[in-house]
Amino acid sequence: MADIIKRLGWRHLRTAPTAHVRHFRRGRLVHDGPGLSFWFRALTAALSEVPVDDRELAMAFHARTSDFQDVSVQATVTYRISEPATAAARLDFSIDPDTGVWRGAPLEQLSTLLTETAQQHALDVLARTPLAAALVDGVAAVLERITDGLAAEPRLPATGITVVAVRVVALRPEPEVERALRTPAREQIQQESDRATYERRAVAVERERAIAENELASRIELARREEQLVEQHGTNARREAEENAAADAVRAEAEAARTVQLAKAEAEAAREVGQARAQAQAAWLRVHAEVDAATLHALAATRVAENLPRIDSLTLSPDVLTGLLAKLGRADGEQS
Repeated sequence: MADIIKRLGWRHLRTAPTAHVRHFRRGRLVHDGPGLSFWFRALTAALSEVPVDDRELAMAFHARTSDFQDVSVQATVTYRISEPATAAARLDFSIDPDTGVWRGAPLEQLSTLLTETAQQHALDVLARTPLAAALVDGVAAVLERITDGLAAEPRLPATGITVVAVRVVALRPEPEVERALRTPAREQIQQESDRATYERRAVAVERERAIAENELASRIELARREEQLVEQHGTNARREAEENAAADAVRAEAEAARTVQLAKAEAEAAREVGQARAQAQAAWLRVHAEVDAATLHALAATRVAENLPRIDSLTLSPDVLTGLLAKLGRADGEQS
């Protein structure tokens, strides 16, 4: 939209570089071009503003496939008004000299033209395509058909319009049909997921089995080594016992030999001592045999005295003393 300023019956117009302005004064073209800025009088001026930038036109429409299934098509057409003079001559792009607003709706007319043309070609290609094929390859087919149809449409160049690009965003069936079509795919995906889950579980079980087998093999090997260790301990203990028994036998033999030698020595000593005692006894007897009887009695009394217990003190009571004195008196009387 052009910017218009009022000054004392004059108007000043300023447009953007993407807007092409045509200014007629009394039927004669005065200004023609994009991004203009000029003064004019409202009573004698006829103004038109044509946008020359690229514009996006989003469109959505319904179509029916060859198997009578409704589908919705979403597309976008990018177009440009390449011939502003032609477009201004064919469509009403005139603007109000006081406000700069279009008096008509030229862009809506262009949108209707592009939408109807694209819809006609899309309906034509989808009407000969079943739903399954349309959902698989329909986007490319519709895109190609709309592009070719717009390029061959004679009304567009006659209106000064150039189609820059066409994009088909989506091609979708009715919600109920879409859900019905999704069900087998979902079931297949679920089956794939379940199979993947089962495979993962099988792999996990296989790995757990391998780990368990490795642990069992490790335990068996450990038990075997423990058995070997116990056997080796028994062999070592048996060997140690045998060596200890052999050592004890050697010690016992040595002790027995020593005991025998000691006993022989003791017997020899006892024999020699006995012989010495016998010789001494024989000598003693020979000596006593040569001594008279009185001497022997004296020696016997001496031996008896030596063997009597020692008397440190002797206590005589009057009765004992009286008796001894009486016995002594009687003895003296008998002797006299």
